[in-house]
Amino acid sequence: MADSRTGRPPVQRTPKRPAGSRAPRDKAVVRLFLRARRAWDRPLTAYYLILGGSLLITVLGLVMVYSASQITALQMSLPGSYFFRKQFLAASIGAVLLLVATRMPVKLHRALAYPILAGAVFLMVLVQVPGIGMAVNGNQNWISLGGSFQIQPSEFGKLALVLWGADLIARKQEKRLLGQWKHMLVPLVPVAFLLLGLIMLGGDMGTAIILTAILFGLLWLAGAPTRMFAGVLSVAAAIGFLLIKTSPNRMARLDCIGATEPQAGPVDCWQAVHGIYALASGGIFGSGLGASVEKWGQLPEAHTDFIFAVTGEELGLAGTLSVLALFAALGYAGIRVAGRTEDPFVRYAAGGVTTWIIAQAVINIGAVLGLLPIAGVPLPLFSYGGSALLPTMFAIGLLIAFAREEPAARAALAMRQPRFGRKRSGGAVLNRGPRRWNTMRRRA
Repeated sequence: MADSRTGRPPVQRTPKRPAGSRAPRDKAVVRLFLRARRAWDRPLTAYYLILGGSLLITVLGLVMVYSASQITALQMSLPGSYFFRKQFLAASIGAVLLLVATRMPVKLHRALAYPILAGAVFLMVLVQVPGIGMAVNGNQNWISLGGSFQIQPSEFGKLALVLWGADLIARKQEKRLLGQWKHMLVPLVPVAFLLLGLIMLGGDMGTAIILTAILFGLLWLAGAPTRMFAGVLSVAAAIGFLLIKTSPNRMARLDCIGATEPQAGPVDCWQAVHGIYALASGGIFGSGLGASVEKWGQLPEAHTDFIFAVTGEELGLAGTLSVLALFAALGYAGIRVAGRTEDPFVRYAAGGVTTWIIAQAVINIGAVLGLLPIAGVPLPLFSYGGSALLPTMFAIGLLIAFAREEPAARAALAMRQPRFGRKRSGGAVLNRGPRRWNTMRRRA
């Protein structure tokens, strides 16, 4: 090899890669998928999903309650923001309950199980007392608190069943009694049937279905045998069939599944059909906030049970899919918390709360889409109603507290450093090194 003019050997340059030897795009996609999967498996993923998902659902629900309830409020000679202000007040109180539930230790949650159950049963009995309980839309399940404020005790019965059932099953598991069918069913099933009976006295079958779903979720998490599970399911199905068959109103709701005309036969399916009309007129991105047509008296209960239909009309397919994605993320995070914990109470309580929220969301959205009968249950964290919002936000606080108590999540939170390690004095930055407590925290 000839020397260069400077007397130095020539520099050997790396030959250029041919264009065909570059890494294909498939590998980039695989790397991106692996990075997303590693981020998804981080210890605090469930914590962020529960906190962020519930916050987004609540905020979007407040926006849609304001939009969907304006016409109803004006028709009742009330200010247009009347229902929004009440919902915002309930959300503020619910946020306080969420923070309290987040900071409470697990032992205190278990200690509150029996008082909450006793209080819920007492209030549900008061509903049936003449002069105290009041009927709304044909269901005797409300207590007036004076003025325009009312409370629905059956909503707190859901929270009571979750906490009390989780504590009961956890204590029996610690004593290794779940292998016997008597300890598996008693007293969980009788107490659940007591709550169901008090609810059905008022005629609210939608809430009874949610409580039944919570009961089955707890039995499934407790490892109930298939025969026992099928037996309880058969009894519940038989009772439900009898209650539906003996009620013309409930039979009419079954006939409205998949209806496309408001009065196609002897059954009036006005609400179900106009819910479909609202979803169909939304398109991909909707007609815009406040531009719904169906809420102008055509769609009953636009801000409560059928708020998802108004969401589809004003925000379109993109808005409804966003709501579904948020509920799916919330459900996944709840299942992840229940599956990764070593505490039996946390497992059963997290599974019960997740079953409650997802089952209620599926029943509400299925009714709006015409796939299920109209059950009269609100969309969790989204529909108008303080009685439903308060216990649901407390239950979300439970999930957040349980997500923080995971060993890996606890370690990740402990390793965090505050970003104010430097002090400012008169505009100058004094770099005095890390503080002692910060260093000890890192070592821990």
